[in-house]
Amino acid sequence: MKTTSIPLLRSAPPLSPIRPVFHSHNPLRLPSKSPALRVSADHYRIEVRRVSYRPPGTQHNLLSEVSFSLPQKSFGLIFGRSGSGKTTLLQLLAGLSKPTSGSINIQRYRNDGNPNGPPQTLSPERVGIVFQFPERYLLADTVLEEVTFGWPRQKADLALREQLALKLQFAINSVGLNTISLEEDPHSLSGGFKRRLALAIQLDLQVQMPDLLLLDEPLAGLDWRARADVVKLLKHLKNELTLLVGTIKSGGSIMEDGNGRDAKGRTPTYMMLQVPFPVPLFA
Repeated sequence: MKTTSIPLLRSAPPLSPIRPVFHSHNPLRLPSKSPALRVSADHYRIEVRRVSYRPPGTQHNLLSEVSFSLPQKSFGLIFGRSGSGKTTLLQLLAGLSKPTSGSINIQRYRNDGNPNGPPQTLSPERVGIVFQFPERYLLADTVLEEVTFGWPRQKADLALREQLALKLQFAINSVGLNTISLEEDPHSLSGGFKRRLALAIQLDLQVQMPDLLLLDEPLAGLDWRARADVVKLLKHLKNELTLLVGTIKSGGSIMEDGNGRDAKGRTPTYMMLQVPFPVPLFA
């Protein structure tokens, strides 16, 4: 049965970005404690219910009746041919566009499995998104300036500066950028490290950890070594975040039959992540 179901722009640079509380020659000289994360006995699910999207002024849906549920700290994969609506769905989840119909909510549950209150609309402030080829949108002269691009312009008190420094430490360490100098030119980094930098930017933007991190074709344009590097990073991040990745179904891939191999018997890179929640899209 045929179904039709289921880039990075930033604002102008701040005039006077807050500088971290450590010296540039020792960029990881930060407070030793870890950033405070929310602690709760509850858990949540990202719930997409019968979402359709029709661009204004057109007669045809790009997405029709898409439904899925993504548990907290899980890894989801959206795959389909070019034009099947993968990027459109990610944009809807990020709040960059609004569904024509349907809902995108975050539902919190108690440990007994019952809902903990009514579902809430997924707030764009709680979602991070990394578009395809994010390195095309790097603007700053150093890695440090790039990661702190979205920091407040005005001078902050000590408590806020410490909070920002701890967030920066967490973002840098989580994506493995602590092995390079933060004074390095972002454009001189390898493809794999540029993708790491794009992820660090998203982790550093939110005051709290995002409820959902979206990635559009995170392996596009990378050589095999860089791909393996990014896959390893995503395997690490899925222990801390809820991830949803969009990728093209190509090369005769038949991942939807559950055997995890393409038409030539090769194991697709994404299957290394043991994706439990595939969402196939067909144009």
